[in-house]
Amino acid sequence: MSTTLIVEDLPDIREWLGEVARAALPGTSVVAVGRCDEGVAVATRQPFDYALVDLGLPDGSGTTVIQTLRTHQPNTIVVVMTIHDDDDHLFPALQAGAFGYLLKDQPREIVIAQLRRITEGEPPLSSPVARRVLNYFIAGGPRQFGAERFDPDAVQLTARETEILQRVAKGFTLPEIATQIGLSRHTVADYVKQIYRKLNVSSRAEAALEAARRGLVRP
Repeated sequence: MSTTLIVEDLPDIREWLGEVARAALPGTSVVAVGRCDEGVAVATRQPFDYALVDLGLPDGSGTTVIQTLRTHQPNTIVVVMTIHDDDDHLFPALQAGAFGYLLKDQPREIVIAQLRRITEGEPPLSSPVARRVLNYFIAGGPRQFGAERFDPDAVQLTARETEILQRVAKGFTLPEIATQIGLSRHTVADYVKQIYRKLNVSSRAEAALEAARRGLVRP
């Protein structure tokens, strides 16, 4: 049985996030608080498997809670739940240690589906957020991701790997890709692992960057 920490100051949204967490992560036990200082306090004394953290709290930023979890509970998977999709909120949260970043003004079913990606080891990212991350790294140039010691142009992907990389970059989930190309989800997952290993990347955002660089998708 897992445990989930929710840090959200609005009671109705806090309750909604609890329902979303239970639906996306069956069997999870929820602890919900409404302030930054409460989130910090509980994060230092109780272990959590997951945390859903709002950024705009009445007594501080949710990034403080994220940093506390990273220090005291490094195995906790933290997902930001916010209405902000701008760089000033997104990148500090990711730098603080967030594994995912979701916009809570999306329909409940979409948020649940995105959170379920955690169980497949995929970072949950809302589509506008994923595009912003992609554009950020494209603007950053080849110095990103250790380009000085890795030459992606020397890597050759098979036709099947290229097809799957393109679909990953477009935001399709592993089950969706499996259905589209007629393979099992586990087979697609193996392909994705192989692609990540070949390209020396470790996330969907990095894979999307490489797909854009190769002309497989438009930035």
